[in-house]
Formats: sequence, structure tokens, C-alpha cells
Amino acid sequence: MISKKFRLKEREVKRALQKGKPFFAYNLVLNYCANKLPHNRFAIVISKKSSKKAVDRNFFRRRFYDKTQKFIGKNKENKYYDFVFVIKTKYKIDKKNTKIIEEFNRDIDFLFKKIFNNYKKNER
Repeated sequence: MISKKFRLKEREVKRALQKGKPFFAYNLVLNYCANKLPHNRFAIVISKKSSKKAVDRNFFRRRFYDKTQKFIGKNKENKYYDFVFVIKTKYKIDKKNTKIIEEFNRDIDFLFKKIFNNYKKNER
């Protein structure tokens, strides 16, 4: 889990969703907009339509924040951003299904690769 200063609050999430630039993966949408802080901030939105169980939503939220730890200090041209990931409502998540977990990880990696070009190099 990442520190609270690297997570977005509700009003900041709304601002990023309204004014941010979107990127699309199969089951996720990434909206991002610039911030004036010396670090990146992250949020993920998982609706009840994706999973009725809070246990599943929290499982995927924790996996997401574990993946984002690598990107807190990363920057793109000395600019820092607020990133909001939204799981599409048609995508049903379940923590017991390994195929869904792999798809989730693949989509997050794809979006990070779009934003941070050398993600795979820094992962090692």
C-alpha cells in the first residue's frame, strides 16, 4: 500500500476524470492530468457493478497500489501527474479467478507502459 500523500482524494479524482486525458486498455481506462506537486499521485475506481463483494474490490485495489509504488517518483519531462484508473463496468472481477487477475495486471502494465515508455526496463 502506498502512503496517503500519494493517493488522490475524491474531489481530485473528479477533477482528473473531468479534465484529464484518457488512455484505454481492454478493461481499464486511465485519465491523467498535471499536478503541481513533486510526485505522482494515483487512484483507482472500482464500482459495485464490477464486483458486489467488497473483499474482491479491496483485493484488486491493494494489487493496484502495490504496482504503483514504482511510479511515485517517476516523471515525464519533469512534470508530475494525477492518475485515475477506472475499471469498466462490463468487466467483472473475482479474486479467485487467476485469468482475471492476469488480465488486470496486463492492462495496468499496458497503461503504465504507455505513460512511462521504459517501464519494463525499470521493473527489473
